[in-house]
Amino acid sequence: MYTLDRRPQAGTDPARARSIAAGLGIVGVLACAAGLSPACAQEFPTRPVRYLVPYGPGSIGDITARTVGQRLADTLGQPVLVDNRPSAGLIVASVAAARAEPDGHTLLHTGNGAALTVSMFEALPYDIVADFAHVSTLGFFDMAVLAATDGKAATLSEAIAQARAHPGRLDIGTLNIGSTQFLAVELFKTMAGLKAQTVPYKTSPAALAGLRGGEVQLMFESVGAVIGQVRAGAVRALAVTSSRRSPLLPGVPTVAESGVPGYHAASWASIVAPARTPRAVVERLNREVVAALASPEVSRRLLDLGVETRGSTPAQARDLMVSEIDKWREVIVRAGIPKQTAR
Repeated sequence: MYTLDRRPQAGTDPARARSIAAGLGIVGVLACAAGLSPACAQEFPTRPVRYLVPYGPGSIGDITARTVGQRLADTLGQPVLVDNRPSAGLIVASVAAARAEPDGHTLLHTGNGAALTVSMFEALPYDIVADFAHVSTLGFFDMAVLAATDGKAATLSEAIAQARAHPGRLDIGTLNIGSTQFLAVELFKTMAGLKAQTVPYKTSPAALAGLRGGEVQLMFESVGAVIGQVRAGAVRALAVTSSRRSPLLPGVPTVAESGVPGYHAASWASIVAPARTPRAVVERLNREVVAALASPEVSRRLLDLGVETRGSTPAQARDLMVSEIDKWREVIVRAGIPKQTAR
């Protein structure tokens, strides 16, 4: 085995020695940039990590990021500073992250909202797939299909049967046009073969009031936002939109179990870094994120918010983003939602 001694040997010109050392340093930098040097991950991070979050303080997305970020700060040995930059389509935070130095010290909290944005806007100043190194998924936010406690249907299967028997007489409440909840309703109507009206509300409390007041017969909303109402008996959960039952509502069947085979819709979050971040650094971040999500403190805290923590490999996170873009593009086109202009 040969070893490389970087010290100048006797009789070596000091200037030449410095030149050789500088050259070796450049080689190290290039190897790190290419992701070839494990030392990159060992040295990272060398300063605080900025964690861009495209939601306002106090939102579920913000709390998720802060919970994971605090755990990462403990294991990385550097502060993880949450930088809230809310905007339509998650655009402001995404642009800032895409343009950041690709060294792992800038991260972006993203997810299904970014997948929707691709088809909701005419053009974007970044590519959510190509301009980012996908690190890991963080968690999934199940949605519930709700009915008033005095509603005519005791199950979602009954509600579907009634809607088919009386086309056009079912109204389904949801949040703003283009939201995940809104698109989940559109997908449900298509897959169930229903002629129904989607009624968007500005806020979840307004939609709940509409459900209880009889303005709509069903409502789609994140489990975390309505679990208190369900547990208090103010509304009834007929189904969940995920592919498996929610740990918060284990006795409630999925939409697929209720007569719409193959149906699946959920909000989800992931974490990415700028493209060209060294592979070794991405792999280090992936290990730390997955370990954070597996910790009882983090998983318990997020489950209380309706978030089921679930880490992934970088490739799985990227593949999920690609598949979700394709899936929701068809739903958005079918729903006839006009494209917006990114500003």
